Amino acid sequence: MEAAANAEPWLEVTGSPHFAAWLAEQKVSLAFTTYQTGKLFLVGCGPEGRLAVFERTFNRAMGLWADGQTLWLSTLYQLWCLENLLQPGQLHQGHDRLYVPKVGFTTGDLDVHDVAIDGGGRVVFVATGFGCLATLAQRASFTPLWRPPFLSKQAAEDRCHLNGLALVDGRPRYVTAVSTSDVVDGWRDRRRDGGVVLEVPNGRVIAEGLSMPHSPRWHRGRLWLHNSGTGQFGSVDPGTGRFEPLAFCPGYLRGLAFVGDHAVVGLSRPRHDKTFGGLALETELSRRDAEARCGLLVIDLRTGDIVQWLRVEGMVRELYDVAVLPEVRRPMAFGFKTDEIQRTIAVGDEGQL
Repeated sequence: MEAAANAEPWLEVTGSPHFAAWLAEQKVSLAFTTYQTGKLFLVGCGPEGRLAVFERTFNRAMGLWADGQTLWLSTLYQLWCLENLLQPGQLHQGHDRLYVPKVGFTTGDLDVHDVAIDGGGRVVFVATGFGCLATLAQRASFTPLWRPPFLSKQAAEDRCHLNGLALVDGRPRYVTAVSTSDVVDGWRDRRRDGGVVLEVPNGRVIAEGLSMPHSPRWHRGRLWLHNSGTGQFGSVDPGTGRFEPLAFCPGYLRGLAFVGDHAVVGLSRPRHDKTFGGLALETELSRRDAEARCGLLVIDLRTGDIVQWLRVEGMVRELYDVAVLPEVRRPMAFGFKTDEIQRTIAVGDEGQL
């Protein structure tokens, strides 16, 4: 992937020696989004068992949800639903999935973070700018569904930086926020230890004292999440509120998905600004004589060991979300920068008038 002839590659993706083999063994591919560079990446197995990486441009690509056939993706001011056009066993240029943007919902810039599909098939997302959970609306920009009880007003002020959403049994159950602030942009003053996990719908704080928590996910009866400001991945006991670290990761953590006994986590290089500066992550990296990385880690949930990794270098410095594509070997997608989406047509079964 080169920006121009005789120029340095704008992106370099390197996997651990057995990363592609691990994907093949698990019968999955991965999707992840990059925050600042606005890319959707798809990672699978190519010819001869080598790693295959595919990317397409979507402005400020962030929240992801996937089930193998469908991808939901939040962008700067829209939510996109991408569908696989290929039939079982069909290939397109050697790829067994071809994701195409089929429906786009224009919401305006709500700063949408996590996206999920509930048990009834409804899209639920975190409208971070408004500090609420929301869904799509036919005529309005969005329909608010719930907000933390400490927020006194529904306003586009990003007061607490609500960001993460976990479903349990198909219903929103837990959310993460950087603080319980009730003033405009107040969360930035509470980055080191103001983070909370809240229960939905009652709004009860079940864990506090976290540093910029992200990506809560329910897996095998446990609530997993990132204590991002410390670089720790772990779990929270909803009964005691205690955060139990499982692994330290060399980067700012965002994005979490699971493959059996393994967690796939996203790493970013922290920006050196007032948002990311001064966090415990910096101190811990220095203590370990390490630099922050951008990429993915695969963590064994039984031991906390990092068993596989994917390193992303170049212009991409920040990831937001990661999703697992089950039963997918080598995915690709269409975007809007090329004319492929115009020239590719899939005809459905005949219907009746």
